[in-house]
Amino acid sequence: MQIPVQDRSNYLKGLFITAKLDKQLNQTEKDILKKISDKLGFAKDFFEETIRGLLANKYLSEEPIKFSDKKIAESFINDAIRLACADGQVTDSETSWLKKTAEINGISYDEVENKIKMYIEKPSLIKSTDFALMSII
Repeated sequence: MQIPVQDRSNYLKGLFITAKLDKQLNQTEKDILKKISDKLGFAKDFFEETIRGLLANKYLSEEPIKFSDKKIAESFINDAIRLACADGQVTDSETSWLKKTAEINGISYDEVENKIKMYIEKPSLIKSTDFALMSII
């Protein structure tokens, strides 16, 4: 599937928002963000600069993101949930933002809650499976 440039940008932006919401950034989260940034075709220096200032970036809007295609949105939600669960806990702000983004993309709250529960109960799935993005690119 060819992902439009705007959706590629929003995909990575949404993951940066997800990573920022709990006000901490661990190495597993950085690794996830790096793999997806590379797959989406973003430059290494762009990624490194964004990561360096991510937690202090007050200009990164936390508005829910609307994708042009439901398949892209479903992939994003799955990858964003994996990212949110990477540190072993999901904050209320992460859950709320993921649900809002899911809702504007026609994805149910239940799906978000079920996936969060799955990754929290089986954290090995976070590292052992491919990102959803890989199945649509």
